[in-house]
Amino acid sequence: MHLAVGTSFAIIIPTSMVSVYTHNKYNSVDPNIVKTYGLFVVIGVLLGTTFAALAKTKLLVVFFTIVVFCLGTYLLINSNQQTISKNKFKLHFRILFGLISGFISAPMGIGGAVMNVPILKYFGYPIKKAIGSAATIGFIIALCGAIGFWYSGSILNVKLPLSVGFINIPAFLIFIPITMFMAKVGANSAHKIDKTKLQVFFGIFLYVVGTIFVLRYSGL
Repeated sequence: MHLAVGTSFAIIIPTSMVSVYTHNKYNSVDPNIVKTYGLFVVIGVLLGTTFAALAKTKLLVVFFTIVVFCLGTYLLINSNQQTISKNKFKLHFRILFGLISGFISAPMGIGGAVMNVPILKYFGYPIKKAIGSAATIGFIIALCGAIGFWYSGSILNVKLPLSVGFINIPAFLIFIPITMFMAKVGANSAHKIDKTKLQVFFGIFLYVVGTIFVLRYSGL
């Protein structure tokens, strides 16, 4: 599990770079939210990485699954809402959701878009800007997570074949060409799809992710 998560973070680094570059061409990255909110996400990742390296994560998986289903439901229910949310993303909300998002993303080996897109959408960001900004935050999460799992694996002196710390080199090299190519395709496609449909697709995607975790956790 630790090797899978660490390697996943390493793969996300170049993948998210392509995604961020593509979203930025469409002016869909908000630098302000990345700087202010992203800082607290990083702190959450560092805490979550430490927790993940030392503990089993079944309880966190259950919590993550519940959260994902709730966020997916929110996106689907509000997909036809035309008015912009008036909820203000104040500092205390950025701290709270940043820490939670980072902490949960670390043991799961995810870039954080699953968590951060619905969060940013709730606080009034258009779906496309929410995706672009979340992708940028995802790069930060992946970078910190990869370093954390590499370092923790080194400290624990794990001796896994063809790996550095908790990062498997062959898996990293095999996946990155595919994921980088598809990241560009996906980012371009996101800006060609109607925003309402895009929000519905993302909501369905969250349900799929949650279902996969339920099946894995239940052993079905």
